[in-house]
Amino acid sequence: MRQRILRTMIAVLLAMGILLGVPLAVGTWVWIAQSARDDLSERLKTMSEYVLAEEAGGRVAGPHALELEEFALLVPAGATLTLSEPAEERRLGPEPAVRRISESVTLGAGYTLTLSVPAAQVRPTQWLAVTVLIAVVVGSVAAGAVVALVTARRLTEPLTQVAERSAAMARGDLSSPWPYQGIDELDRVTAALSEANSEIARRLEREGQILGDVSHQLRSRLTAIGLRLDELALHDDPAVVAEAQAGVAQVERLSAELDELVSASRADTGDRAEIDVAGLVGALAHDFAGPFAAVGRVLRVSVAGEIRPVRGRPGRLREALSALLDNALRHGAETVDVQVEDMGSADVVRCTVSDEGGGIPDLLAPDIFRRGFSGGESTGVGLSLARALVEADGGRLDLVSRRPAVFSIVVPVAADDSDSNGDGDCDGDGDRAARLKPGQVPHR
Repeated sequence: MRQRILRTMIAVLLAMGILLGVPLAVGTWVWIAQSARDDLSERLKTMSEYVLAEEAGGRVAGPHALELEEFALLVPAGATLTLSEPAEERRLGPEPAVRRISESVTLGAGYTLTLSVPAAQVRPTQWLAVTVLIAVVVGSVAAGAVVALVTARRLTEPLTQVAERSAAMARGDLSSPWPYQGIDELDRVTAALSEANSEIARRLEREGQILGDVSHQLRSRLTAIGLRLDELALHDDPAVVAEAQAGVAQVERLSAELDELVSASRADTGDRAEIDVAGLVGALAHDFAGPFAAVGRVLRVSVAGEIRPVRGRPGRLREALSALLDNALRHGAETVDVQVEDMGSADVVRCTVSDEGGGIPDLLAPDIFRRGFSGGESTGVGLSLARALVEADGGRLDLVSRRPAVFSIVVPVAADDSDSNGDGDCDGDGDRAARLKPGQVPHR
């Protein structure tokens, strides 16, 4: 913006300099030549008045009796005074130049007095005047350019400061003060951004508190389950001991994933990796097969062809799919289908979870992803957390059908190394922009 303002102002100054400078230079040139003519005319006027006075006093018989030497003091240096008579021409001074400035006066019938100076004698004065004029115009343009530079800087520096503070907010700096410039329009924008900054900080604080509460509750429950399983591991029946040990392994894995999720949400740490979606879904299906079989239901998984790996944190996608399967187990009915398919040219992998239950009522559907909302006896955290986890890795979680209930998770495939600018573990918006094509997996 500064460059645009500066270029515009300098262009205006140059245009004004040309539009004013050229006419002034031409006018000055002509004015100096006319001044030389006026000087010659004044001198000739003085000469003619002298001749008339001499004739009236009887001291000169007529123009033919004039002696040109009498006017020597009135002839400028280098000029030529010529008296044209019917029979001859008398001259005082050098031979007239080819290019000259001349003025004449008539003294009588057939008598003309001409005073001329070489044009080259006037040229230095003309060039000096034009040079001074050009110097003044150039100086004015230069001074105007300095003023334009200062003005452009004063206009753009406040915008630059607000833009830098906005960029800092985008990077996560929510504590630095916002700059106010005393410019009403810009200060209104700054005030709006400052309010948005405060609202983001408040929401992050609330989400952090909720996350702490959720993690505390989950850890307490997992600890209690782990203690019970440790007691079962002391049972005399080997089958019971084996199941207890398997349960302990599941609890430990859930604890590790909880630690990863909490760490990722608070500090956004951890490395992204390529995820085998088909393998992850298969492992989840194996884990959920027992609970589904216990209630007489079937969990069915279908993988359509070859599935390209996606890029993200495995714990996030696993937790999101676990939330969907847990909801299907609690609130669905009959067979639950999990389908995995590679969308090909769209560069995304889609996972759908559906069941044959009654679906989701129309009144509840708009709010099912809202934190704290529950259509049954649950905490109202699962679907909200699942969507947040999927979106954290650049994907999307949506309800695509209400009856029967069908949820869809769409995640972008892993980008080639050549498309990631050599930084395969880059996180944030830059990594997401490098991996997604426009319109593929937008935020909700």
